[in-house]
Amino acid sequence: LKYIFSDIYKRLNNTKKKKERKFKMSLEHFISIHDITTDEFKHLMDLGFRLKKETKMGIPHPILKGKVLGMIFTKSSTRTRISFETGMYQLGGYPIFLSSHDIQLGRGESIYDTANVMSRFVDGIMIRTYAHQDVLDLAKYGSVPVINGLTDLLHPCQVMADLMTVYEHKGRLEGLKLAYIGDGNNMAHSLLYGCAKAGMDISVATPKGYEPDGEIVQNAVSDAKETGSNIVVTYDPEEAMKDADVVCTDTWVSMGQEAEKAERIKIFKDYQINGELFSKSKDDSIFIHCLPAYRGYEVTEDIIDGPRSVIFDEAENRLHAQKAVMAAVMGGI
Repeated sequence: LKYIFSDIYKRLNNTKKKKERKFKMSLEHFISIHDITTDEFKHLMDLGFRLKKETKMGIPHPILKGKVLGMIFTKSSTRTRISFETGMYQLGGYPIFLSSHDIQLGRGESIYDTANVMSRFVDGIMIRTYAHQDVLDLAKYGSVPVINGLTDLLHPCQVMADLMTVYEHKGRLEGLKLAYIGDGNNMAHSLLYGCAKAGMDISVATPKGYEPDGEIVQNAVSDAKETGSNIVVTYDPEEAMKDADVVCTDTWVSMGQEAEKAERIKIFKDYQINGELFSKSKDDSIFIHCLPAYRGYEVTEDIIDGPRSVIFDEAENRLHAQKAVMAAVMGGI
């Protein structure tokens, strides 16, 4: 009898331990929110909030102690560089900034050679660049985790920060509606993926000819089937804005599009977030923008500098969201 009860106790104890076992990321890289599961998305969000709380309380979390992050920049940056460098230090590791002028990649060395060489020196690679294929190739040919800091196609780290900010101000993500007004660019693409994973409805309004990539829209629609979110792409900004809890836009002229500036300003003028358009959203809606912003173009000063703008909370959350990504893919947390 003693043996039987002892065996039952052991089984119950083992079951309890299994239930208490912490979720761990299985992702090798962080390239697109579409690539991660809804559980992994929730884990990254929770981890970001935990690391933010510990930072505010002065609690150290040297999860990546002694590890090195190589940071490749072929596009200039303010928030991406500062947040990744600061985040890596706070995680106990060391960031190395590498501009295209500093490394042979900028002089024609292949991604294959760069990926293999860097993998011998560093524990992870973050890249902010133009061509999305460069990120995919780094992940393919290297042997360390690769983090997408931005490409012309996607901006996943920014959207993780965006959704952290929305949660902080709204107390939830599921069932909310986000309206994105403007260019169907990398921000629109990653917001489609992020909202689909979070169970948020999203309406994207763009001028004709500037719609988001069709394949990405279809991927988001597929992801949304699991979470129940609603995906809408329209040419009507007022339709997109109706009943929105969150309003978002981005610059009309991204890096590399400077020659199109005059033409784009004419095309996008009816897609400006101003008082009249903003009034179509809910009375307690919030405004977000990834920055840099150009007041008087995609958004007016009274909106971006108004009481419902949370752009600087959003900017701060780049630090905490990216720390969660680094801790997960480089530290297995």
